[in-house]
Amino acid sequence: MSRPRIAIAGFQHETNTFSPAPTRMENFESGGAWPALTKGADLFDVFHGLNIPLGGFIDAAKDDCDLVPILWSNAEPGGYVAQDAFDRISAMIASGLEGAGELDGLYLDLHGAMVTEDFEDGEGELLRRLRAVVGPDLPIAVSLDLHGNLTKEFVELASVLAIYRTYPHVDMAATGARAHKLLMEILANGRPFAKAFRQLEYLIPLQAQSTMREPGRRIYGLLPGFESQGVASVDLAFGFPPADIHHCGTSIVAFGNDQDAVEQAADSLLETLQKSESEFHNPLIPANAAVRQAMDAAKGAEKPIVLADPQDNPGAGAVGDTTGLLKALVQEGAKNACLGMLWDPESARKAHETGVGGTFEASLGDCLPQPDCSSLDVAVRVEAVSDGKFLFTGPMFGGTHADLGLMAVLLILDDRSDVRVVVGSRRAQNADQAIYRHIGIDPTEQKIVAVKSAVHFLADYQPIAEQVIFTESPGANPCQLDRIPFKRLRSGVRLGPEGPAYAPAAE
Repeated sequence: MSRPRIAIAGFQHETNTFSPAPTRMENFESGGAWPALTKGADLFDVFHGLNIPLGGFIDAAKDDCDLVPILWSNAEPGGYVAQDAFDRISAMIASGLEGAGELDGLYLDLHGAMVTEDFEDGEGELLRRLRAVVGPDLPIAVSLDLHGNLTKEFVELASVLAIYRTYPHVDMAATGARAHKLLMEILANGRPFAKAFRQLEYLIPLQAQSTMREPGRRIYGLLPGFESQGVASVDLAFGFPPADIHHCGTSIVAFGNDQDAVEQAADSLLETLQKSESEFHNPLIPANAAVRQAMDAAKGAEKPIVLADPQDNPGAGAVGDTTGLLKALVQEGAKNACLGMLWDPESARKAHETGVGGTFEASLGDCLPQPDCSSLDVAVRVEAVSDGKFLFTGPMFGGTHADLGLMAVLLILDDRSDVRVVVGSRRAQNADQAIYRHIGIDPTEQKIVAVKSAVHFLADYQPIAEQVIFTESPGANPCQLDRIPFKRLRSGVRLGPEGPAYAPAAE
């Protein structure tokens, strides 16, 4: 087979329909914890070697494919994607395909949980528009996030899917490489794969989805074993619960050359998930109790106690500006404690104006007012400042250049406690120690380290932690699934493992 011509593009967003943080075109253009919108041949320079699916596909395909680069774009998880932004980026990709000449295939680096102002299934709508350009038969390989909320229609429009198998997502590049392998298999076969799609009848909260813990580790470890002569790939998307859409939840996809074998593999994995329902746990502890537990554990610990603030995790679309956990650290008198990153552009700006060593009266957080949330009004001393440009070094984001705008370390001036907070100007979850280290805080030298993240932080922080505690504090990433005010979810889905079945409110 001669070298196939493969167009490559990416358009990612994880949409939290309960988030007050808007997702507009400028969010895709500006970057932050992810690269900014990138076009054409720049894709090769920006993504080579990065733990991003597109980078993995490029590195895997460079020796046996002629790649036609179009664009890649991602915005920090947040609220509904503005329809104008979706339409513009979709049109850019479609235009690139129209001008690409004859193609043998297409690779798309997508997420799977994009919701726009007009479409619950953003990726499905994108594929519909691209199929109108390339036709119904061109092989399209898609890589997806483990948190995708998939639909049967989307699966039908794609030729094959490859989904992350780790959470934290340390295998993003490997997933792109796997998409390349599957696409090449389709091209070598000269015919499309058989497909199977299944949906689970219960939702799994984000903080229970980690593949570093059970039962996720065991279940995802089963996936390679399903591959056989008739089955090329079986993948599992745990889903993204804070999305009020009909098809929210866990799904299974299987592809191969034998329809019966593919169906049987999908059914087998579905049975495993059904039998594992009672093993998923939701380990949230109210913030003040969690801080007290951390303080007690820290007394004899050689390593830091890490506190996670999953309900205000920007990586799941929350704002990253709530102060519930920060207040608890101060109220309980925590010593040698730090929290990061609090999204607070105004406090970061004031810190830069004040200068290192100076003090000012701060109104921390609450930048986008939310129910049960308020600012923390305190005097602070500026201990360090940065421009927010640094290199991530952890297992998930390592090698990616961050651009989080003005940042600062603020010591809260309080006689009872010793708490520092890192504030920044662009929303980003703390899944990498570099957020602390680049601005002068060594997490390993702290007694208590608080991070605004749900699970991704585990890749870089669990190795340095004596103990990890998941806290319950206000935020726009609701983790108690039976409290989420769904309106569009399909009837009968259980709201959490062994939780109540969802029933739409009577009209």
